[in-house]
Amino acid sequence: MLRLLLFLVPLALMIFAFIDCLNTPEDEVRHLPKVAWVFIILLFPLAGSIAWLVTGKVRTPPTGGRTPSEWHRNHRTTWVAPDDNPEFLNSLKEENKKDEALLKEWEADLRRREEELRREKPQDEEPKKDGD
Repeated sequence: MLRLLLFLVPLALMIFAFIDCLNTPEDEVRHLPKVAWVFIILLFPLAGSIAWLVTGKVRTPPTGGRTPSEWHRNHRTTWVAPDDNPEFLNSLKEENKKDEALLKEWEADLRRREEELRREKPQDEEPKKDGD
């Protein structure tokens, strides 16, 4: 078990450092070009990974919202829920007005068609029964 652990920990460290290096913007890489750091991490897994984590990257929080959490922190909206957003509520009212107008048009069209069918149908005909 200990042998497996001695193999998995450096491998996990190398994978983490490799992915971190690839995802780091070029302007945050220190001392060497990014490509050189990738090769160092791959050629010397344990030493290269530790060197990358200690000296290879600027570890200050990025400015201008480079990470999603930074961006969301700087761009919060004043309304959280749709129930509290007056623009959303007004849009619902407008949609309801449009839907009601459309429904009234459909009802009027249905009444008109029913009247046309009543006029076209002769009054002296009686409905046929299934038993006849």
